[in-house]
Amino acid sequence: MRNLDEWIKELCPDGVAYKKLGEIATNVFRGAGIKRDELTETGIPCVRYGEIYTTYGIWFDTCVSHINENIVANPKYFGHGDILFAVTGESVEDIAKSTAYIGHDKCLAGGDIVVLQHEQNPKYLSYVLSTEMAQKQKSKGRVKSKVVHSSVPAIKEISIPLPPLNIQREIVHILDQFTELTTELTTELTAELTARKQQYEYYRDSLLSFGEKPLMESAGGLRPNITSKLDNRIKELCPDGVAYKELKEVLVIKNGSDYKKYGKGDVPVYGSGGIMTYIDTYVYNKPTVLIPRKGSLNKLYYLETPFWNIDTIYYTIINTDVALPKYVYHCLLREHLEKLNTAGGVPSLTQTVLNRVKIPVPPIDIQREIVHILDQFTELISDITEGLPAEIAARQQQYAYYRDKLLTFKEK
Repeated sequence: MRNLDEWIKELCPDGVAYKKLGEIATNVFRGAGIKRDELTETGIPCVRYGEIYTTYGIWFDTCVSHINENIVANPKYFGHGDILFAVTGESVEDIAKSTAYIGHDKCLAGGDIVVLQHEQNPKYLSYVLSTEMAQKQKSKGRVKSKVVHSSVPAIKEISIPLPPLNIQREIVHILDQFTELTTELTTELTAELTARKQQYEYYRDSLLSFGEKPLMESAGGLRPNITSKLDNRIKELCPDGVAYKELKEVLVIKNGSDYKKYGKGDVPVYGSGGIMTYIDTYVYNKPTVLIPRKGSLNKLYYLETPFWNIDTIYYTIINTDVALPKYVYHCLLREHLEKLNTAGGVPSLTQTVLNRVKIPVPPIDIQREIVHILDQFTELISDITEGLPAEIAARQQQYAYYRDKLLTFKEK
């Protein structure tokens, strides 16, 4: 940083010039419309404006989409080093998101994309256009209904610092290194979370596979004293094997209902996608497992506090003399209920189908020990899940701070 500062002072003793994009552009133009249903697996590479928001980062070198060049009326091409702006979006904060193309193919720009051609360092421009300073200028978009628009004239008015090319190159080198570190950390944390989830599923399936193989063999990662003790306890209490029961023998499935007649409060209202809102009353206040009726059939919820549920998700009244609610939760996760979908459109589960699902029901003492083991894994997963976004956010804030610091100059 110090060497870079000295270099900037040497090359720019009076400060760094700020220039509008219109001044540095050799050409600025809009793309041509490309419909989603016109995309093909082969053909000329192309970019649709939505992909700038969802797929591409600060820069990219390969297009994810292709199209038959012959069907595009008045095609607009871009190439190496060009900056692409998405000039239609859903929020003022994100409008005119930009990305630099550093690949070498001839590509097509879709509608609602503005292409800026220039003779500067493309990565430098892309970095500086992602700063808070640049975003404030981009966000002067025009709101029409729920859609925000920018334009070629608005893009041309964006003012950015423009040091000499060798300074641009050095700044890009520094920010590339920081970007790589952030990406590596995110990848490592995500991989750790995935590994822990797979570990939980392995142990869950092993612990709940009564009679199929000894726990010492199936749950090899657990401490031998734990598995051997549990194996011996199961043999002692269930010499003829563990009984399997249909859900209707273990619990009662109850439908959800509308909540809109109730006032605001602190009781969560669940649908198949999770918490929707909060009201001032509850439908049930004992430990339960919520099972989706429609929608995301693989999302089960274990609750111990009061709640309300709507008609897209069932709640269960569990006979605790037969099964622990948390044990039932782990068993149902193992069943992958999404495989029991009975609908051709929106995924659905009926009570008839669910009531026929069979789960192993060992004595309560065995259930309690299995829950204790599996809860240790779910707690670890929860810790990682909660910590992952926070760690990534912290790194991104750190990156944004240094990026903006590097790209803030004394103005000439």
